[in-house]
Amino acid sequence: MNGKQLKNSILQWAIQGKLVPQDPNDEPASVLLERIRAEKARLVKEGKIKKDKNESIIFRGEDNSHYEKFADGRIACIDDEIPFEVPSGWEWARLKNLVYNHGQTIPKHPFSYIDIGSINNTDLRLNERENIIQAKDAPSRARRIVEFGDILYSTVRPYLHNMCIVDRVFSAKPIASTGLAVMACYPGLINQFLFLYLQSHQFDQYANDGDNSKGVAYPAINDDKLYKALIPVPPANEQSKIVEIISTLQPLLRHYSLSQSKIDELNRSIKPLLQKSFLQEAIQGKLVPQNSNEEAATVLLERIRAESKKLLKEGKLKKKDIVDSVIYKGEDNKYYEKIDGKTLDISEEIPFDLPESWCWCRFASIVHYRIGKTPARGETAYWEPGTIPWVSISDMKDYGTVAHTKESVSPKAATLLGQKSPRGTLLMSFKLTVGRTAVLDIDAYHNEAIISIWPFWDSSSLQPYLFYTLPVLANLGDSKDAIKGKTLNTSSINNLLIPLPPSAEQMRIVNRIKELYRHL
Repeated sequence: MNGKQLKNSILQWAIQGKLVPQDPNDEPASVLLERIRAEKARLVKEGKIKKDKNESIIFRGEDNSHYEKFADGRIACIDDEIPFEVPSGWEWARLKNLVYNHGQTIPKHPFSYIDIGSINNTDLRLNERENIIQAKDAPSRARRIVEFGDILYSTVRPYLHNMCIVDRVFSAKPIASTGLAVMACYPGLINQFLFLYLQSHQFDQYANDGDNSKGVAYPAINDDKLYKALIPVPPANEQSKIVEIISTLQPLLRHYSLSQSKIDELNRSIKPLLQKSFLQEAIQGKLVPQNSNEEAATVLLERIRAESKKLLKEGKLKKKDIVDSVIYKGEDNKYYEKIDGKTLDISEEIPFDLPESWCWCRFASIVHYRIGKTPARGETAYWEPGTIPWVSISDMKDYGTVAHTKESVSPKAATLLGQKSPRGTLLMSFKLTVGRTAVLDIDAYHNEAIISIWPFWDSSSLQPYLFYTLPVLANLGDSKDAIKGKTLNTSSINNLLIPLPPSAEQMRIVNRIKELYRHL
């Protein structure tokens, strides 16, 4: 249960009379409502508020049903409106019979303007900074008179909970926007109790019900619907107890909410962090034990080099597609690379040491790859939904397969794109999201931010090993720039450093990673 859910549960207990025990000695709410009606009549007589021609009293009949009696003598059963049962001593009343407002005015002097943006809907309080406006610059909606202790409730997009209690003295007369309902509670109804109810899930449902809140972009509840809302009214003494307990719980709820947020964030981040940890162990030869009887990775690398030269001789590859390099550790404990007839000290490039049976190699010395293309966006004839699959990075889920694509290209576009990548091809992104991998489950084309990868040596272990480890390996060395929003280029792709284990160990690593991922 998160902080919001806990708060909602406590509010629900409170408004249903389940948060504090009832005291039979408390004056019942029915007496309180009588006093409110008397006060309302006095204010009408003094001309301070208008007479409500539809004033009503809600009562419970001998048949245990709820009825509403109107000023004209009509009586209607309202059982279908009552949201829940309340304890003995509590009563139901319409909001309009519990609150009033101070009317409207046209600003004639500088004033402190309160609109929806003046309310912090996280803390449910007015912002500290006042918005002082000259009378001549007053917005047309600046009309509602506000006094200390009033409840302000945004009738526009009520689901955002822009509401507060006016709890300060202003440097200039406060005037609120007509987008806010201003509610002054009659004596006997504690404004903080009503404010709690306005925050409740129960009232939220009412205010945001499609029959009450109209509009698409900015749904709003009008005054008639708002003030017809049913409010549970406890005895005055019980209202005080409820408010006191909730006030005591507020710091605990905030602490709980903050702690829960931290836990939620940890839960969201723990999986990728653990995955990264597993992969770091894997590429350093620490995830599974080595077997000294297994053929060393250098032997595998020789086979791969021989195969790449064979493909070159057969015309299936071009010389630029192959990086003919050998990386080794010298007697001086430094790392060297033989490439293009030169021997270079690359010790600064090597991020960590490897087990004896492993070796370092360049990406383009063990695989060949192809960069994708994007047909011209402005040419509609190149794009036909549901024809030939075309992969973008958004189609590639982490460590998954691509079986469907959001976009497709036409046969006309296919003549420009060349060969499709066949099902089973390993893909890797090298722009924006650097190192994301996926395996094609369909024949498809892809965009220029993705490469198709084919190992020179047809090994059942090398492709899955790269599938799991490239997300980490692609972000070593030159590709660290990608974290800052840059991308890999052909040179940096070719030169990616790959820690190569023996074939048998590659498979053990893949199986171990799969096993660990199943538990995440």
